[in-house]
Amino acid sequence: MHDQSVNSAGFTHRQVLVIFSALMLGMVLAALDQTIVATALPTIVGDLGGLDHLAWVVTAYMLTTTISTPLYGKLGDLFGRKRLFQIAIAIFTAGSVLCGLASSMPTLIAFRAVQGAGAGGLIVLGQGIIADVVSPRERGRYQGLFGAFFGASSVAGPLLGGFLTDNLSWRWVFTINIPLGILALVMAGVFLPASVRRTNVTIDYLGAGLLSAAITLVVLITTWGGNEYEWRSPTIVAMAVAATGLTAAFVGAERRAAEPLLPMRLFQNRTFNVASGTGLLIGMAMFGVISFLPLYLQTVNGASATDSGLLLAPLMLGLLGSSIVAGRSVTRTGRYRRFPVAGTVIATGGMFLLSTLDGDSSMLESGLYMTVCGIGIGLVMQIVVLATQNSVPISDLGVATASVNFFRAIGGSLGVALFGALFNARLAASIGGEALRPEAVQALPDVERLAYVDRFADALSGTFAYAVPLLALAVVLALSLRELPLRTSTIHVPEPEVV
Repeated sequence: MHDQSVNSAGFTHRQVLVIFSALMLGMVLAALDQTIVATALPTIVGDLGGLDHLAWVVTAYMLTTTISTPLYGKLGDLFGRKRLFQIAIAIFTAGSVLCGLASSMPTLIAFRAVQGAGAGGLIVLGQGIIADVVSPRERGRYQGLFGAFFGASSVAGPLLGGFLTDNLSWRWVFTINIPLGILALVMAGVFLPASVRRTNVTIDYLGAGLLSAAITLVVLITTWGGNEYEWRSPTIVAMAVAATGLTAAFVGAERRAAEPLLPMRLFQNRTFNVASGTGLLIGMAMFGVISFLPLYLQTVNGASATDSGLLLAPLMLGLLGSSIVAGRSVTRTGRYRRFPVAGTVIATGGMFLLSTLDGDSSMLESGLYMTVCGIGIGLVMQIVVLATQNSVPISDLGVATASVNFFRAIGGSLGVALFGALFNARLAASIGGEALRPEAVQALPDVERLAYVDRFADALSGTFAYAVPLLALAVVLALSLRELPLRTSTIHVPEPEVV
């Protein structure tokens, strides 16, 4: 495309690339911080104490990110996305400053929640703004890059976190966001186009409150279940009943709301349902693999924390390459259904291959299997967002985009929790005691080390095997996706008010 040619929304290719760069910087910040603390956590605990609160450093961020995603999507539809995107960057950057200054584990957890409250808006508003300036037919290449950088940032997080912790301080894991956040804020102010704002809006406070409470309980159930409490304990059962009741109340409130946070009419859209279900299952697989493969590499192959992050590169490269290829192909041909179908099949195959890893498997073998899994995930992740955006009314663009991302985030939370519960149960049954730290395993005499490594690898690969039928279900969902002609223009909401 020539730099001076103007697209259907009135932007040249050069203008779109500049806008895209500003959005990408914000989105990468949010994706990176989902996983960057993973390799820094042991050092953080050594400095601040609070081992029993360790998981909350991750969970607090995940919780507020998940809660705020649908809120940002709806508010962006109502009040315009540019200013809200800037507010999200400011909240995220302020949270990063506070995390870097944290003096205790409770304060770090609280400040991580602030970070997450900003991060929830960076991804969904970025996708919404691209949808405002590029038609669905043209959008494939940009969505492909979004998917590639989201996945790459998520996978690169543990590597960068380990490097900064080993060579500087764990505080740099958060401090590095400050100059990047300021740059993103400046770029957003200068380069993002003025966004449209609807008049006479009503905010769905009841829906927001009920959804936030329900999500909080779901995340608490998946975090505490099998760890803090038995799955059948009265606490977990009571929380599950309450979450079900709150969800039912939320659905009832949304049916009556003038401007619902999550319009129930979206669930009458087949493409939205397929995309949300597929995104949830892909989220489970992606974050389950990212969370537990470093543990395998450290324990079985003897990799260091930093090296185990680096050894996730095959997953990142597979995801990066396939996202870009799929996006460019969609832009060129206007056909998108083939990619979620092929991607879910390949991801299922990759997960099956990962389930065959054992104590004798080499780094090359695990790397090849990761590549296959990454290629599959990359073909699916952003294409289902594009398909959803193309199938809903323009007035629902933000909330539909947010909802697909929301279901993927829920999938990620469930995936990490379920993989963890299954793995811990299998390992406890196999070794009859507590798991050893990776460095302690490498210090064992050869005979004991090989026996432990075999049992550890069997417990983890068996956990991956449970994910194979979940991804097979994603194949069935992808096959039911309809191929709709991609719109070749962007149409703004009626009666816009530019702010």
